[in-house]
Amino acid sequence: MSTTVATTGATGSSESRRPVAQVSVLLYSDDITTRDAVRAAVGRRPARDVEVVRWHECATADAVISSVEGEHFDILVLDGEAAKVGGLGLARQLKNEIFECPSIIVLTGRPQDSWLAAWSQADLAVPHPLDPIALTSAVATLARPGAPTA
Repeated sequence: MSTTVATTGATGSSESRRPVAQVSVLLYSDDITTRDAVRAAVGRRPARDVEVVRWHECATADAVISSVEGEHFDILVLDGEAAKVGGLGLARQLKNEIFECPSIIVLTGRPQDSWLAAWSQADLAVPHPLDPIALTSAVATLARPGAPTA
C-alpha cells in the first residue's frame, strides 16, 4: 500500500492540506532507453497528490520475480516488448503466483494490443510510442487510494 503524507499549502491553513501518496515503482525492460523514457516521463511527481519516492529497475524477468517476492512495491511497470520474457506474460505470472501482487502497468507494442493487456491481467496498459501524459496518468491512477485492480 502506498504511504500517504499530508502536506500544507503556502498559506499553512488546514483547508489546503492534501494527502500525498508516496509510491515505490519497479520498472522492467531489457532496453535501457525504454527504462530511461519511462522514468523521464513519470518523473518524481506524476500528479500533485502522487510522489514516486523510489524506482527499482530490472532488466531480467528473474530479477523482477526475486524483487517482487523480497521487497514491497506499490506499482510495477512491465515492458511487453522485452526480449526473452515479455512483460505481458510476466504480468500474468505475477498476478497468478504472487499473493497481494502490486498493481501492474504494461507497456504494449501498439494500441491494438489492448486485448493482450487484458489477458495478462494487468491493471492498466500504455501503448508504444510512450505518451508521457498517458504514462503519468496511469501511475497516478494506480497510486491513489481505491485504485481499480485487475
